[in-house]
Amino acid sequence: MHVAETANNAMPTKIYGRITACRSCGCGELVSILDLGKQPLANALLEPDSLAVSEPLFPLEVVLCMECGLLQVSEDVAPEILFGQDYPYYSSFIPALLIHSRSHALDLMDERHLGEDDLVVEIASNDGYLLKNFVENRVPVLGIDPAKGPAEAAIAIGVPTLIDFFGARVAKKLVEEGRSASVMLANNVLAHVNDINDFIEGFAILLAEDGVAEFEFPYVRDLVETCAFDTIYHEHVFYYSLAALEPLFGRHGLYLNDAKKLEIHGGSLRLRVSKKQGKTAVLQQLQTDEERLGLNGADYYQSFGRHVQQLRQDLRIMLQDIRANGKTIAAYGAAAKGATLLNYADLPDDTIAFVVDRNTHKVGKLMPGVRLPIKPVDVLDASPPDYLLILPWNFADEIVSQQKAFHDHGGIFLKAVPHPQRLEIAR
Repeated sequence: MHVAETANNAMPTKIYGRITACRSCGCGELVSILDLGKQPLANALLEPDSLAVSEPLFPLEVVLCMECGLLQVSEDVAPEILFGQDYPYYSSFIPALLIHSRSHALDLMDERHLGEDDLVVEIASNDGYLLKNFVENRVPVLGIDPAKGPAEAAIAIGVPTLIDFFGARVAKKLVEEGRSASVMLANNVLAHVNDINDFIEGFAILLAEDGVAEFEFPYVRDLVETCAFDTIYHEHVFYYSLAALEPLFGRHGLYLNDAKKLEIHGGSLRLRVSKKQGKTAVLQQLQTDEERLGLNGADYYQSFGRHVQQLRQDLRIMLQDIRANGKTIAAYGAAAKGATLLNYADLPDDTIAFVVDRNTHKVGKLMPGVRLPIKPVDVLDASPPDYLLILPWNFADEIVSQQKAFHDHGGIFLKAVPHPQRLEIAR
């Protein structure tokens, strides 16, 4: 076991250490799939005046449970460290996510006939980006999120939010207050929760008998098939298949009934779970596909690690060739996946000059590990680089559209996943 020191060295923050058994089913047979070395926390942006402080580094490795087929990081890091008050992710700064979330909310209101007698609860509600759509239609909501900054932003726009970690404890308290949820939502949080059994038990407690819970998360099949290793970081504890999820829900009296493939975040699933059984044909087909491919076995993941190593080598060659020709490179998007990519790539210090981002909560800070300065996007107009490496490649089309002026003035877009490439954009 280890102890990470706080930045001010006041006292140890939390014990962390390597797991010895699957967090879901408890099996002790874990097989290493990919080791990305020691890395900083991907969202732990640095203040310019903290450069003298050493960043804590944690092993970043994924292992496969040979019993339930769940892919997960090998190291436990305390959630208080991962999702503290300075957590910099604000969903409302991503236009494509806002459009996606509004469509989801409107569809649910229409399908479930939600009204003033219902309650929609979102776990990891962030800055209210999704729940505000229900509020506008007079559907009662409650957001639950441990990150103080985004939660306070949600409260400020009229989205009631409880600042806490969700699990059985919080669910029981809400039930004691007379609440039950007609709809529960958990978008891009299922992968983040260390004590996953307690988390799912919370849904079983709070969800009404005729209610539905929906979960969105990046799909492990898409991760492997697109070589999206940069979505691996300490906050993403799990990388889910349907085969690994169904027994998890079943242990808590919940049924996995439907699944829908989504394009967002480079390939995601939206699951529907309830207290009543009733599988759709779509879900059954996806499960058949998983069984055919062998998603719950180590053989499926064997070549993944080799592909990641080749991607790293190809990226280094591409960027070093650009710099050798006297051209400048900047990066777009101080995303967590960018931190994983850049730290694993281990590029020479002068390869990338800076990172730009639309999120004002990130501007002025430094990327963890690589310590690249984060600047506002308008820097691209005032002092454009020759090349721009898009780190959140899952939003590449949106970013290219936003930065049309950069391209029109001769700038060239790059991305690293699924393989290092120059983007061909029609002028």
